[in-house]
Amino acid sequence: MRPARCIGAVSECKPKTGRGGKLGPSTGVKTAMYRQARFSSRRVRKRVVFKNGDCNVVQGNVAKRRRRYLQDIFTTLVDAQWRWTLLVFALNFLLSWLGFAIIWWLIVYSHGDLSPENNPKRDASATSHNQTLASPVKTVSEEKEWTPCVKDVSGFVSCFLFSVETQHTIGYGSRHTTEECPEAIFIMCLQSIVGVMIQAFMVGIVFAKLSRPKKRTQTLLFSRNAVICQRDGRLCLMFRVGDMRKSHIVEAHVRAQLIRRKVTQEGEVLPYYQHELMVGEDGEEDKIFFIWPTTIVHKIDPTSPLYVLSASEMIRERFEIVVILEGVIESTGMTTQARSSYLPSEVLWGHRFEPLVSFKKETGEYEVDYSLFNNTYEVDTPLCSAKALDDLKKMQQQQDSQHNEHQHRLELLISPTKYAPLRASPRDALDLASVDSNSISPEEQPSLVTVTSPVDLPGPESTI
Repeated sequence: MRPARCIGAVSECKPKTGRGGKLGPSTGVKTAMYRQARFSSRRVRKRVVFKNGDCNVVQGNVAKRRRRYLQDIFTTLVDAQWRWTLLVFALNFLLSWLGFAIIWWLIVYSHGDLSPENNPKRDASATSHNQTLASPVKTVSEEKEWTPCVKDVSGFVSCFLFSVETQHTIGYGSRHTTEECPEAIFIMCLQSIVGVMIQAFMVGIVFAKLSRPKKRTQTLLFSRNAVICQRDGRLCLMFRVGDMRKSHIVEAHVRAQLIRRKVTQEGEVLPYYQHELMVGEDGEEDKIFFIWPTTIVHKIDPTSPLYVLSASEMIRERFEIVVILEGVIESTGMTTQARSSYLPSEVLWGHRFEPLVSFKKETGEYEVDYSLFNNTYEVDTPLCSAKALDDLKKMQQQQDSQHNEHQHRLELLISPTKYAPLRASPRDALDLASVDSNSISPEEQPSLVTVTSPVDLPGPESTI
């Protein structure tokens, strides 16, 4: 049912003469239907928590902020957006390949593997020219076979390819280290260790981003509006939570906090004071059995900050109700938290949620219709505050008790009074003039005298 509309505030809405003008079922208070004013919530208050659960909080002027983020680089990359994570992922490998390629080039260059006479990849023209000009007598250097640090490396590109093969243990079979250079063997071991660490680090970041419990909150739903109506004779604030998945939230419990301005007894102004609201499935216990959409109830009692607010006052108030659902994901065992919030313009006074769980005899299953998740309908609800309603109840109870007492007294005066037989004393039951006192035996019982007139008697239980 569409919520009723009103051009002005609540005070401008007149009570209905039909259903809204009759007496309430338990209080005898004349009720009227509440109509929600239409205005943008952005003009009233900026949200602390958005409807999707994101917090509207930005940290500024933090000392050594970048250094602190770099000290916890893992969490920083997990919280970063995917484009930055993928950029860091690619740069880690490219820079590591390039860095070790430079180290390999320095090793082979210092060893002389890149010199023309020791390079196996000599230019064909240079080779033919040297063979033509060479004397038939071989020198000592030519007779001695050259052993390079890394086989089949002729330049920086070859060093880069060898760096990639070493770090990822590809090994195409042409390039490999020899026992000629101990420093080359050490760098090969070091690059293998560093490569494994980089892979483990980046795989951990990607897996953590994919399995974040924050994504589980996308299937946890909060109702678009909260409602206020009577339940068991008391005004209650209610909202609805639901879970779309078949895997349940284990140990689910709900919290709610009201954020608004407060002035202490000493005059201190707390602009964003957080007041805890007692919520739960029954209004007291915050743990819920979360197998289908559940209506969470907050009883507006004397401990509630909403106790003194009426329908017209609430819509003029500036506060925000932040609701939090926490629990353990059954499939992964990770803890998740879903959040939402309600502004005064999103609290519907005099509404109740429509039921959405039904039993299907054809399949023998309980079916949840999520198309009715946000639907509400109007009910008779007093527009006064919970405090005024309790005061009115007390006055009515006192009037009822006084009326009952007066009625009882009136019945005693009008109806004939029946007195029970009264026990007479021995002095009144015996004729002392004709009977001697010594002749009275102690075993004789006093006689009973029945009085039929209430004249000069203090009460029906008096003894003569």
